[in-house]
Order: sequence, then structure tokens, then C-alpha cells
Amino acid sequence: MARLGSTPGFAHFVSLRHPPLRGRHQWPGEAGSTAAPEEAAAVAAGGVRTLLRLEGAVVLGVALAAYAQFGAGWGVFALWLLAPDLSLLGYLAGPRTGAALYNGAHSYVGPVLLLALGALAAMPWAVAGSLIWLAHIGMDHALGYGLKYATGFAATHLGRIGKADPW
Repeated sequence: MARLGSTPGFAHFVSLRHPPLRGRHQWPGEAGSTAAPEEAAAVAAGGVRTLLRLEGAVVLGVALAAYAQFGAGWGVFALWLLAPDLSLLGYLAGPRTGAALYNGAHSYVGPVLLLALGALAAMPWAVAGSLIWLAHIGMDHALGYGLKYATGFAATHLGRIGKADPW
């Protein structure tokens, strides 16, 4: 039961004094957002977000340049470039599982370890695979697709993706 003098529970979502924010992108933690307020502090914004997206573009460029020097063939590159996105199938099991699988496939940890293995063990397929994987992650981050939160696909560490909630 609400305390005397406190606003009703629905007042956080509906306000008769302020018109709805239509056409404005809403970030996690803002009114109308589906992301939890504790995630809002973990979302990159402003210059930090721009820097992280630039970092993704640099990783993409370096991975492409290294792949061009490595010479494993662009057909193989095109075939495997979108393979990490198969981790999206994890969302069929729910947002928590989907986010965990997506983040595992879109973190720099896996491809860097594969690159080290390929370089140290003289395994050309591992070097080529890691460069393709790094290019994919760099491309995603440059486009603003970040690591996911368990609240849903649209909540990422680089900000909310997709259309703003119309309500």
C-alpha cells in the first residue's frame, strides 16, 4: 500500500503535466525506457560513446589491413564475417541466455586468444579466423551495437539501439 502523500505507482510512467517524449531517443534509465536505472550508469554516453565507436572502427580497419596482408582470401572472409551473429539464436531461450551468448561472441577476449594461439602455434586458419572475428566485432561496435544487458536486446553498453518507445 502506498504511503500517504506519495505518488501512485503508475505516476512514474504517466504524467498529465508533461507531454510524452515523442521523436526523442530515450536512453536507459530515462522515462519510458525499458532498461533498469542501475544500467543507465553503465551506458556510455557523449564523448566516451564516440571514443568506443571510434575504437571499433579502428579495430575493423586494422583487422581488414592485417587480413589483406595475410592473404587467406576474401571469399572466406565474406563467408565467415557474420558467423558471430549466430549467437543471437540464444535469445530464443530468453534475454539472459541471449545476452550471455551474444556477449561471449562479441567480446574481444575470444578472438585475441585465438589470434595468440594461431601466431604461437603457427596455425594459419586460427589467425584468419581471429582477424575475421575481430573485424566483425569492430564493425558492430563502430555501428553502435554494443554488448547486451540481460534486460533485452536493445539495451547495450553503447546505449539503447532501435526506435525509442513511442509511449
